[in-house]
Amino acid sequence: MTPSEQPHETHGQPHAHSHNHGPAAPVSQHLRKVIAAVLIPFAAAVLAGLVVLWPGGAPSHERTGVGFDRETEQGRVVQLESVSCKDVNASQIPSTGDTSTPQGREAVQAEKGTCKKATIELTSGKEKGHTFVEIVQPDAPRQFHVKQGVVVAYAPDAPRDLQYSVTDVNRKVPLTLLAGLFALAVVVVGRLRGVMALVALAISFAVLTLFILPAILQGSNPLVVAVVGASAIMLIALYMCHGVTARTSVAVLGTLISLLLIGLLGSLFIGWSNLTGNTDDNTGLIHGLYPEIDMSGLLLAGVIIGSLGVLDDVTVTQTSAVWELRQADPSMGPRALYKAAIRIGRDHIASVVNTLVLAYAGAALPLLLLFSIAQSSVGTVANSELVAEEIVRTLVGSIGLVASVPVTTALAALVVSADRKAPDARQDGARPAGDAVGPEGAPAMSVPSPSARVTTGGRGRRRKR
Repeated sequence: MTPSEQPHETHGQPHAHSHNHGPAAPVSQHLRKVIAAVLIPFAAAVLAGLVVLWPGGAPSHERTGVGFDRETEQGRVVQLESVSCKDVNASQIPSTGDTSTPQGREAVQAEKGTCKKATIELTSGKEKGHTFVEIVQPDAPRQFHVKQGVVVAYAPDAPRDLQYSVTDVNRKVPLTLLAGLFALAVVVVGRLRGVMALVALAISFAVLTLFILPAILQGSNPLVVAVVGASAIMLIALYMCHGVTARTSVAVLGTLISLLLIGLLGSLFIGWSNLTGNTDDNTGLIHGLYPEIDMSGLLLAGVIIGSLGVLDDVTVTQTSAVWELRQADPSMGPRALYKAAIRIGRDHIASVVNTLVLAYAGAALPLLLLFSIAQSSVGTVANSELVAEEIVRTLVGSIGLVASVPVTTALAALVVSADRKAPDARQDGARPAGDAVGPEGAPAMSVPSPSARVTTGGRGRRRKR
């Protein structure tokens, strides 16, 4: 008997306490063995997959100097000077004065506008301290200011005066500050669980960068790598954040089943829709550098990994709902538990699916805007590979997300109801109020209700002591 269940004397009357605000009571030893018999082989298979597929690092290649595949250094703007665009754009074709087209407007600006002559100093690399000049056109989307950090591309095969050029600005300070604010918010609100969530996030990122990406570049099947990597992330994140419990194990099983469904549907519809996965400059560069990579498989791997984070949220929520309902009413059977928890799940589905679709639409907003400018029909837009890829990604992930709710809810209801201790409320750690156990197993006297105090002992209780 715990101290909270011991009877206490209050004004000469024994008073029993029953605290039910802690974590769910542990399930029986028998049920833990059944869950372990399922999850331990799965975890062993994931570990074996990590060992077999573990890469020795990303394979080296000769830099092409295109896109992200360039050697870069850090630099800083040390001086800005306003100059006539006509003087620094001597090689430009003279404008005709026609400003009715974008090309005509750019030509007029290049001839009559005021440009910026930026002096850039290298702050890293073997030639640290070296300076070069960058001309900034008046209509350029990125304008510089003095002391601004920039990213500098280095082309060793170019002429000396053209070896360095600015490709981007340095955003390390604001991004680092934002990440710090995020971590602080998580720790302040989540406390220890927030700390564990951040640790799990760091481990997930390590699995992604140290295993998934190098293994794909090394030529391993992207789908197999994604399944093994996502499973490892799932096991680490869920157990680290929510503890090694039967409740977490049910969430793991629900997530695994949903991931398998997403993999099957994704493989079917990516192949049926003839999606190549090679739709932009970045994927084209990857295919050019590593032609042995299956780009459609890479697309499917992205669908699986992208769905994992939302699945974790849904399965953990549904499992917790079933456990809490069982503790609130230990007499509920699996059917009643499922019906009650699925009502919670329907609300969750409505909000999460909308979130998932809007997230993908937001990421593809510039693309959708281009189609809108071209006044393309909805059918034409949806049929283009760029948009069709996002449609398949969104709908396959959403189907897996929707399916995870009934699957996880049914699993949780069956598991918690199959517990050998479940039918007895006293063994489940959820004793009804006023039914605490006294010394030697005898029932302790219940606390009378306010009405009972008035009718049975009200006169005696009103006497001054």
